[in-house]
Amino acid sequence: MKVLGIDIGGSGIKGAPVETKSGELLEERFRLPTPQPSTPDAVAEVVGEVARHFKWHGPVGCGFPAVVRHGVTMTAANVDQGWIGTDAAKLLAKATDCQVVVLNDADAAGIAEMKFGVGERRKGLVLIVTIGTGLGTALFIDGRLVPNMELGHIELRGEDAEVWASDAARQRKELSWEAWAPYFNEYLVTLERLIWPDLIILGGGASKKFDLFSPALTVKAEVLPAEMRNEAGIVGAALAFRKLHGK
Repeated sequence: MKVLGIDIGGSGIKGAPVETKSGELLEERFRLPTPQPSTPDAVAEVVGEVARHFKWHGPVGCGFPAVVRHGVTMTAANVDQGWIGTDAAKLLAKATDCQVVVLNDADAAGIAEMKFGVGERRKGLVLIVTIGTGLGTALFIDGRLVPNMELGHIELRGEDAEVWASDAARQRKELSWEAWAPYFNEYLVTLERLIWPDLIILGGGASKKFDLFSPALTVKAEVLPAEMRNEAGIVGAALAFRKLHGK
């Protein structure tokens, strides 16, 4: 089954057609900047441009940086507040003239990593953290997703954790990966005290720098870099469409 996977982030919107049985991207990934302000109509227009770039007329899976319930975005951490309460699935279906499934972006990345990446066949409690503009989290119990965990927004030192420990925070503070590592380690230690995962998988673009900051990590859980990296959100969104429609 071929599905157009789209990953909406705070800084970019990227997509590619995916062969869902193999997780392979069928064409080169296409990326456009996230519009500012990132209102529902503005983002929908860019998503439509991505679909038109591929001349796409089939199913679409879309990861979005928010809690998503039945296609409706309930929060808006790194996008315009106008998304709160928006029927994103309906809006993006209109923009693309395609059937669209919308889910939390970290959940999408997690689905891909558990299917085709380092999480494949891993049992127990697996926590996936995507490090980027924010901190996305996905939680799996024996391979089954617990949706919309959004643990990047727990309080840490009186702030939203992603304000303290995301890659955007690292760049804002002009820190090297080594200097940023203790901030991120404190975040992981706090999560471990809450949920005690057996495995933590670190994804997003920052996973490429794993060797630079991993020596500072002190959690008891096994910690591994993700294998899917920046393709995870696209592939996972496509897989979510296939799973929802039982194909």
